[in-house]
Amino acid sequence: MKEVVRVDHSEEILKLLETDSRLTVKQVAILLNLDEKLVSETIKHLEDEKIIAGYHTLINWEKTDDHYVSAMIEVRVTPQRGQGFDRIAEKIYQFPEVKAMYLISGGYDYLVELKKAPMRQIANFVSSRLSVIEEVQSTATHVVLKRYKDHNTVLMKDDEDKRMVVSP
Repeated sequence: MKEVVRVDHSEEILKLLETDSRLTVKQVAILLNLDEKLVSETIKHLEDEKIIAGYHTLINWEKTDDHYVSAMIEVRVTPQRGQGFDRIAEKIYQFPEVKAMYLISGGYDYLVELKKAPMRQIANFVSSRLSVIEEVQSTATHVVLKRYKDHNTVLMKDDEDKRMVVSP
């Protein structure tokens, strides 16, 4: 039986789960040469502390019949004195259409990623929900045309070799 080590292995466990969240406790324990009970307790602690905030599946939608589009919206705002960016961000990320939201540096303040939707629905969200927020100065909407890599996974690998044959 493996000896229970009292060293914190949280970061190693997190890195493995970030790469493949389908790994079982037993697989993580084997990969890190740790006791299963320790791994299980560590994962439970990380979930309780919201360090592990969720488990997600990456879908390559281009290989399906889905016709929805993804959009990223840059948003410039005027923060109110004493309230900063967090209160405005909360107004925006509460919308069910918002998949992810980031405070960013540069010419805009936020980057908002919307859930996949028909183009008209994205346009309606920007014009009737986002742009009408008092603090929003301007937006720039970008439609994702093609995803090459997402969450460290290359999506556009083609198994077929398409190089031209060159002969002397």
